[in-house]
Amino acid sequence: MSLAIVTGGSRGLGFETARALKAQGHDVVLVAKDPERLKKAANQLQCEYRAVDLEDLNQGKETFQEILATFGVPQILVLAHGVMSEKMSKTLKTTTEEWRRVMAINLDSVFTAVNVLGAPMAEARNGRIIIFSACLGRMSGPGNTGGLAPYRISKAGVNALVRNLAHETGHGTRGLLVDAVCPNHTRTDMGGPDAPLSVEEGADTAIWLATRDFDPATDKTGLLWEERQVIDW
Repeated sequence: MSLAIVTGGSRGLGFETARALKAQGHDVVLVAKDPERLKKAANQLQCEYRAVDLEDLNQGKETFQEILATFGVPQILVLAHGVMSEKMSKTLKTTTEEWRRVMAINLDSVFTAVNVLGAPMAEARNGRIIIFSACLGRMSGPGNTGGLAPYRISKAGVNALVRNLAHETGHGTRGLLVDAVCPNHTRTDMGGPDAPLSVEEGADTAIWLATRDFDPATDKTGLLWEERQVIDW
C-alpha cells in the first residue's frame, strides 16, 4: 500500500484527488490551511492530516519534515494547493505584498514540498510527483498574456520547476516521475460555479498520473498534461 500526501486536500481538486487515492487503497495524509475544514475532510476520508499555512515557508518546511519523520517516505506527492491573484493585479499595478503572497503559496511552497519530500522519493527510486499548474501559466498560446500577473507567472514558474526536476532525475529512468497538470476551468471555489468541468473531471488526470503504469522505454514524464494528453509548455 502506497503513502500519498496531498496538499490543498481539504477541498476542490485536492480533496477529490485524495478521495480517489484513498478509495484505491492508498494511505493518505491531507495538508491544508484551514484547520476546521481540513479536520472535516480528513474525518470524511478517514485519513491523517496536518494543518499549515504554506505562505510561511519555514512553517511549511517544518511541517513537511514532521510528516516525513512520522509517516515515512511517500510514493505519491500531489501538490494541489494554490491561490488566485487579485483581479486587477497587472504587472505594473500589483503591490509587492500581493506579488509575494501569490509567489510564496503558488511557487515557493511547491519548491519547499519538493525539496523536503521529493529528495527521499528520488533516493528511493520510487515516486510520483504531480503538481497542479494552470493553462494560464503556459508560455505558448494565450497563457502569459494579460492580467493576473502574479498567478500566471507563478504557474509558469511551476512549469519550469517540473521540467527542470524531471531532467535532473532522469525523466523516469530512475524511478521518480514528475509531472504538471492543467485541470482546466473547474467548478471549485477558485473556478466558480459556472465553470464547464466538474471537480471529478478536473482531478482525473492527476489521479491517473499518480497511479498509471509506467515504462520508461515508451512512456513520458516531465511534461504538462491536460485530459491525459501532453500539451505545450
